[in-house]
Parts: sequence; structure tokens; C-alpha cells
Amino acid sequence: MFRITGSKGFHITFENGYTVSVQFGPGNYCDNYNTEISSVQAGERGSETAECAVWAKDGKMIEHPDFGGGEVSNRSTPAQVLSLLNWAAKQ
Repeated sequence: MFRITGSKGFHITFENGYTVSVQFGPGNYCDNYNTEISSVQAGERGSETAECAVWAKDGKMIEHPDFGGGEVSNRSTPAQVLSLLNWAAKQ
């Protein structure tokens, strides 16, 4: 399942119940962090990096090892996002 979230990113939920959030709009931990929230939507501007999070099938956020022990990534590159998506799909 795919969902657009707040015009700033998206969620992907895999058949195994894991959901990955990829956010790259104003206020997210990405290149657009300091952009005014009302000034631009993520899709219009784009970003070289994104903020990511993962929920297990039970709905609990995961402290992923690639996030430095936290539940949210900081400025993930496209390659890191792909790696996270592949990881979540294989759980």
C-alpha cells in the first residue's frame, strides 16, 4: 500500500505489515528542514535527503541500527532509503 502524507512524503506498507515513512518536506530532517512550511510542498522542491522511520506490523516504531539508535533517520540518501525499504520488505 502507498500513501501520500501531508504533501511532504509517503508511506509504503509491505505485505509483511512493516511500514516505511519517507519524508522530505519543510520541517523534516532533510535538506528542506529550514524551509517555511507554508512556502512549498515537498514534491515541488525535491530534496537530496529524507527523514525515514519504520513501524513493525504491531504498529510500534523501530529503533533501526542505521538511525544511530533512534526511531527516525536524519538526512538519509536515496541509497540509504532503498536499503531501508529492502530491509523492511524482508522482515
